[in-house]
Amino acid sequence: MVILAILNGLIRENVYGPAMSELSAHQLSSLIAVIIFGLYIYTLTGLFAIKSAGQALLIGGIWLGMTIIFEFLFGHYVAGHSWSKLLHDYNLLAGRVWLLVLLWTTMAPYLFFRLRA
Repeated sequence: MVILAILNGLIRENVYGPAMSELSAHQLSSLIAVIIFGLYIYTLTGLFAIKSAGQALLIGGIWLGMTIIFEFLFGHYVAGHSWSKLLHDYNLLAGRVWLLVLLWTTMAPYLFFRLRA
């Protein structure tokens, strides 16, 4: 999913991002992430059957943890972003919808497990 997220960000920055406000580009990019992650997770859950609801929730939780750890460690120590800039995308009241992508990534394995059961 990291590769999908990076590609999504590159497309946002180089294709549609310059033509719209930063907030609109963030929101569109988040919607695109939900769609492509959903397709990817649906494919994975078809290739590798999830055995239980607990396993599905564990997978989602691990993906959530890995995503947050990668985002903050890479974003701060490699990309050089400040902690406040990294936390900015978590502010729903400011229209930042990244949390919805994380929620989807966490719950999608469970949802697809239930749909396939």
